[in-house]
Amino acid sequence: MRRGSHDVATVARFVATGLGAALLLLGMTWSLAALGLAPFAAGAVGYALAFAAAYLVQRGWSFRGRHAHRHALPRYLAAQALAALTSGAAAHLATAMLGWGHGASAFTATVAASAVSFVLSLLWVFPPQTEATGG
Repeated sequence: MRRGSHDVATVARFVATGLGAALLLLGMTWSLAALGLAPFAAGAVGYALAFAAAYLVQRGWSFRGRHAHRHALPRYLAAQALAALTSGAAAHLATAMLGWGHGASAFTATVAASAVSFVLSLLWVFPPQTEATGG
């Protein structure tokens, strides 16, 4: 790929980190729901717990810390707020509308939130940088 764009290694690190965060989200959402937390709350709280770890690893490892916190962190927060709402809504719909159990609800919340997070992070939070736009 051309200089300033995301290379294959960056995308692979992003995906690996995302998978780790998704597994953390899945486990937390499932566990919290099984402990009696409402599905929406379980999805949102599970996402909040995965947020800090995911941001630090995405910025520091996946994107090699090239994005200034003053730009990346507010964007990441906004993207993850949308992903958390997506997670909570997906868990609620899967349970309330479809009657699915905790496992299917947690899986649905994880997939929905991960998709939102991936697209926004790749294109907006940690966009490809060129020498002209700086780091």
